[in-house]
Amino acid sequence: MKTLTVAEAQAKLPAILRRVRDGEDIGIITGGQIIQLRTVNVVAWEDSDASQEYDLTPGEWEQFKARMNRRRARGKYAIFDGRFAPAIFA
Repeated sequence: MKTLTVAEAQAKLPAILRRVRDGEDIGIITGGQIIQLRTVNVVAWEDSDASQEYDLTPGEWEQFKARMNRRRARGKYAIFDGRFAPAIFA
């Protein structure tokens, strides 16, 4: 992986982004850590797994995420034993 300082990255940002887009691994060193740059695929909600497979609306997905975040904060997790039981997710 090619690494750069923040100053180097700022000076050459357009070229660096092109290189990442073309598949090169590049990281920026900051605060003793390396932050990796990478491309991500973005899809419309209608094409997402949550919509296609589970027929969820964006609002339902947000409610689910909020509920799971509250459970994680309390340290409470649902255990999946291989059988689907919707009640454990309520």
